[in-house]
Amino acid sequence: MENTITSASQLAAKQSSPPLQIYGLPWYYFAIFGALIILGAYLGKLPTGMIGAFPLMIVLGAIFNLIGDRTPIINTFLGGGAIVVIFGSAAIATFELMPKAAIKTMSDFMKGGGFLDFYIASLITGSIMGMNRQLLIKAAFRYLPVILGGVLVALSLGAIVGALTGFGAKRALFFISIPIMGGGMGAGAVPLAKIFGEGLKQDPATMLSIMVPAVALGNALAIVCGGLLDRLGKVKKSICGDGALMVLKSDSQDNATEVTEDYKKIRDHLVLSQMGAGLLIATCFFTLGAIINHLVPAVHGYAWMILSVALVKVSGLLPQKFEICCYQWFQFVMSNLTGVLLVGIGVAYTNLTEVAAAFSGEYMALVAVTVIGAIIGAGVVGRIVGFFPIEAAITGGLCMANMGGTGDVAVLSAAKRMELMPFAQISSRIGGAFMLILSSVVLQIFG
Repeated sequence: MENTITSASQLAAKQSSPPLQIYGLPWYYFAIFGALIILGAYLGKLPTGMIGAFPLMIVLGAIFNLIGDRTPIINTFLGGGAIVVIFGSAAIATFELMPKAAIKTMSDFMKGGGFLDFYIASLITGSIMGMNRQLLIKAAFRYLPVILGGVLVALSLGAIVGALTGFGAKRALFFISIPIMGGGMGAGAVPLAKIFGEGLKQDPATMLSIMVPAVALGNALAIVCGGLLDRLGKVKKSICGDGALMVLKSDSQDNATEVTEDYKKIRDHLVLSQMGAGLLIATCFFTLGAIINHLVPAVHGYAWMILSVALVKVSGLLPQKFEICCYQWFQFVMSNLTGVLLVGIGVAYTNLTEVAAAFSGEYMALVAVTVIGAIIGAGVVGRIVGFFPIEAAITGGLCMANMGGTGDVAVLSAAKRMELMPFAQISSRIGGAFMLILSSVVLQIFG
């Protein structure tokens, strides 16, 4: 009798459980809307611009994310949905699994529509405004040594393994390790090819053809390692801050936000008009960074934006109410638009042909030791200066080894630490600029 009652209650509970939700919708509603969008794409009736790109990228991102989060091994060790979204979308673009017009709509939205800038501006402004003011000050002065530690170990291991494999220490340094740590394609590999081409009397285009696969493979491996480090952090709690960068001695302090209960209640009480204000403030800070970059072009606009937001936060120039506006907008963007952005990264910035062309044991080994060296160096120095090694390795190591802004989003998404975007951007922008200077010095010494 008891067994019968238990079975009946279990059955009732199962029947009353909510259906699978995809992008906030019951799966059957999502299936209807998704089928409509995909049908429009294949019939050539998908609108161009944002109104066509958004729904298609939402549908693809949600589907690939669901697959990644429910696939064994991938969901446990490789970053789950994020990595499947990126490489699944890349496969669609590389092998033209959808009509060219649909692929072009997504690619144009990413490259010409400024969506990446919009996303990063929202995350940088909101995450910095949501940080503890004193923590921001302490962390800033300790972060640059973490980047230097990652770079030093990455380049050293690359040169050593290059010499041992016969690839050549200097060749491994110039063609693989430095480009991987250089801040991506446009701000990294392209100017590096010109610097090394002029210094070594070689065609920059030829040098770039060797560098590009290294940068692409380094980016792919950095994404995978982001997921692996997240997994390691779950196993080794002592070296993981669960998204907090700095180790604090007092349990009364919070690593990410102001900690009073009143503040949390105000911060977490969503107001639609506050999110609108956050949108305006974030885009204004982005514009400020562009203006300063126009006056001082040697430093990237993102770097000026980070410095501007941090200065306003530290000085308290913006009332707390508006800091909360920025934080709430950041939370909305991160929760709803990350999948869209990952699809765009796959479609517009990840060429699987280039990645596959570089696959050889020797080449892969050099890429791997460079990325692993960045992890080790940043993690060890991070521990020394008072950071959690996992978070230090992700931001100071992997975000130096990836492809700039797109790589930062992908790595932090795989590592489930999007709140660390300001530090990731410091690595990509300021760290990337440092690598261009360092490459000139290395060329003078070893060229």
